This record gives sequence, structure tokens and C-alpha cells, in this order.
Amino acid sequence: MKQLTRFRSQFKMNEKFILRDFLAIERTTLANERTLFSYVRSGLYLSLAGIAILQLEGFETIKWLAYVLFALSLFLSFFGLVRYQILQKKLNTLYKDLAKQQVSGDKI
Repeated sequence: MKQLTRFRSQFKMNEKFILRDFLAIERTTLANERTLFSYVRSGLYLSLAGIAILQLEGFETIKWLAYVLFALSLFLSFFGLVRYQILQKKLNTLYKDLAKQQVSGDKI
């Protein structure tokens, strides 16, 4: 259980948000999306490699490799999606903190 908590941090923002912080959050959001797309792209490439191996004639002894690639493809896509959602939840929390500060009258 302790290993699963390393994906989570207990970070709390105690200072005021400034423009630099807001822009850093936006850059992090875009980087998070790029990372998700790279996981999905890698999963698709592995799927294509598995399909190619299945289509090869005379290589029936390595068909197991195609199934391993399919499984790895699904794992990568799922892992990327989970990581994306975890970071997106953290970013949404920071956005909510920013909105609370704006409502209370603090400046960005």
C-alpha cells in the first residue's frame, strides 16, 4: 500500500497565486496532455507491431510475441490514462484554490 501512495502528494498551497504560478499550471496541463498522447501513441505502435508479427508467414514460432505486444500496448495505454487523471485531479485542486483566492479578493 505504501508503494501506491508515491503517486500522490500531500502538497498544499499556502501562498498567494501570482501570474507566474498560473502560467506554470497551464504549462503543466499541456505537458500532461502531451504525455498522455505519447503513451497512447506508443500503445498504438506496439499494437501495429503485434499485427505485423501475426501477419508474417513462416514465423508461427514467434506469434507469442504478438500477444505480448498487445498486452503491453493495453498496459501502456491504461497506465498513461491513469497517470493523466491523477495529475489532472491535482491540477484541478490548484485551480479551485486559485478561484477561492480570487473570490476572497486576493490578487493574482
